[in-house]
Amino acid sequence: MPEGHALHRLARRQQRHFGGQRVRVTSPQGRFAHEAAQLDGLVFRRAEAWGKHLVHRYSADPVGRLDAGLIVHVHLGIYGTFSEEPSPMGVPTGQVRMRIEGSDIGTDLRGPNACELYTPADLDALVARLGPDPLRSDADPDKAWRAISRSRRAIGSLLMDQKVIAGVGNIYRAEVLFRVGVDPHRPGTSISRDEFDEMWADLLHLMPIGARHGKIHVVRPDDDHGAPAYAVDRPRTYVYRRTGEECRLCRTPIAWEDIEGRNLFWCPSCQS
Repeated sequence: MPEGHALHRLARRQQRHFGGQRVRVTSPQGRFAHEAAQLDGLVFRRAEAWGKHLVHRYSADPVGRLDAGLIVHVHLGIYGTFSEEPSPMGVPTGQVRMRIEGSDIGTDLRGPNACELYTPADLDALVARLGPDPLRSDADPDKAWRAISRSRRAIGSLLMDQKVIAGVGNIYRAEVLFRVGVDPHRPGTSISRDEFDEMWADLLHLMPIGARHGKIHVVRPDDDHGAPAYAVDRPRTYVYRRTGEECRLCRTPIAWEDIEGRNLFWCPSCQS
């Protein structure tokens, strides 16, 4: 499942391609046909992200004075993808849930967990359920701190809970905890405000890098050597998917376990 930086990068790309244009919206697959008919011919006003959720806003005129009140909410999940091609687009291939076509570029959405029409009230309810998103300027870290400091769940679980912090996935969870030297098993109630502030600051540093470059970069320059990345065309990590390999700092074997159904990686020495 894409982490939050990927959704913000996607929102910025779609804003560049479609922002301010009247667009053609269809549902070749048919599952979004009724909703697409309401959007077709409207102005694509804005694309934005909250954590792992993508939102498109539409209006009836280019400057947004006639707000259509129509919002598309997309959650890609594990299998959802957007593909692009020049406009005019060719015959759809595969199960295209939603097609958006602008003057120069079009995009096809396939396999999302959710692609649905929202009202402003629906969006407000979604945002209320989410924790602060480090990639948004309106993020309130105090909301995340309150949730963490009151919980006895492991900090490794809390960082992955979208109700605590929106957009953090398995890679950022593992790597930030390593970078700040926090054992992922510690309960939230044991985390000091200084430790939380360091985690939050690290997310504010790392996640925009991922949004700009389209790849997660977590290893500090002085440590960016030695064992290769866990997969081709991926940057090095400290602990993520390095089970049994030597820690880049202390040479202790990287540990793994399942925590709440997700793979957890950490260094038992550096994060003791």
